Amino acid sequence: MQPLDITIVVIFLLGNILLGLLQGRSNKNNSDYFLGGHRLPWLVAMLSIVATETSVLTFVSVPGLAYRGDWTFLQLPLGYIFGRILVSIFLLPAYFENGVSSIYEIIGLRFGKGMQKLASVVFLLTRILGDGVRFLATGVVVQVVTGWPLSTAVAIIGIVTLVYTISGGLKTVVWLDSIQFGLYLLGGVATIVFILLQLEGDPVSIISSLADAGKLTMIDNGGNILFNPMLFGSAFVGGIFLSFASHGIDYMMVQRVLGCSDLAAARKAMIGSGLFVFFQFMVFLLAGSLIYLFMHGMATDKDREFATFIVRYLPSGLKGLLLAGILSAAMSTIASSINSLAASTVTDLLGGKVSLFMSKIISAGWAFVLIAIALMFDESDKAIIMVGLEIASFTYGGLLGLFLLSKSKREIHPVSLGAGLVASLGIVFVLKFFGLAWTWYILVSVTLNIIVVFASEMLLNALGRKNGSKHKS
Repeated sequence: MQPLDITIVVIFLLGNILLGLLQGRSNKNNSDYFLGGHRLPWLVAMLSIVATETSVLTFVSVPGLAYRGDWTFLQLPLGYIFGRILVSIFLLPAYFENGVSSIYEIIGLRFGKGMQKLASVVFLLTRILGDGVRFLATGVVVQVVTGWPLSTAVAIIGIVTLVYTISGGLKTVVWLDSIQFGLYLLGGVATIVFILLQLEGDPVSIISSLADAGKLTMIDNGGNILFNPMLFGSAFVGGIFLSFASHGIDYMMVQRVLGCSDLAAARKAMIGSGLFVFFQFMVFLLAGSLIYLFMHGMATDKDREFATFIVRYLPSGLKGLLLAGILSAAMSTIASSINSLAASTVTDLLGGKVSLFMSKIISAGWAFVLIAIALMFDESDKAIIMVGLEIASFTYGGLLGLFLLSKSKREIHPVSLGAGLVASLGIVFVLKFFGLAWTWYILVSVTLNIIVVFASEMLLNALGRKNGSKHKS
């Protein structure tokens, strides 16, 4: 990297640490530390949600999708918008009516502390595996762009994120997320402007040439809807249920809206984040399409198209800005993971009876776990990486089923709940074996979860009546 690029990156990293240290002084208790004292502006919470769900993999992979193909990926985030509307209607009211600090308290209130702890453990495992290997993949991307050793990239990202997250708590995380979102979105826009200035012709003719080549196609209606995840019906429905689960029962996402002052603000943050994610993906898909024109469709490693463009073609200064954007996408996800892991541990597993100092120690512990997972494997461990990145597909259905069942007025036996949870986890392995599109996993698993729970209840009731009649005779 050139000195100007290094300077931009250093200023960015030090700025994150400084803001964390300054805001940390306002944290007086765990409510401040984990929920921002319920004083987070809805706009900031909304941008934080977008930044949190945008990892480096998204930052570099979405342009790659447009580079190699078209814009049919947008069918998925279109579903995200409707999924967040469902979250706002069916799940958020219960969280605010009960005044919970962790969403898994809803499970505890309805089904007992044991089920609450089980739901929390499932969440913790999902986040540890998913974000640990996502952290590794982030380090690989930073390694490509900077030339740093992989261990150095992971250590720098992890330590800086650890310092500002532990110092400032959720308030710092969401404010920095908002700034970081603006930074990496600016990087995408800057890429578009740079390429448009380099290509021959006006922007309208350039976009028209992409459209004529089929590079801007948004709807895919060809193929088998059950086995192709990018057909409109499959992608749209999959996007709805993926967002319904990820933003309704994954504490890392919901934590941001719990920090808002009331339900109305939380709903604006939740639904608005879906609209912003859709816009964000449009920006990076357009960047990928333009990179395709700029590089004349040059063959590169899959998902390395954007990184290759940054390294080979961007001038000094702009390259530093894009690297800061990549680091922003990485750190926002990792910071959110650290804080939510600690919050769920304190609230769900330890009953909330923990000092602010101990909460920070727990946050540090989770940060080192994520760093250790990232350093434990290397980029050649493809199987491990895929398990980590796909783990949410296995667990979200079970958790969403628990939350939907909590709305039932019927008394449900823990055995039935356990059977439904196991069935929802197991069916995903079956679906994966038969090659069903991953976009159907959550819908199928949550449906089976509910069916098995009620079938188990009927069986238990029948056995109970039978045993009761035998006892009378």
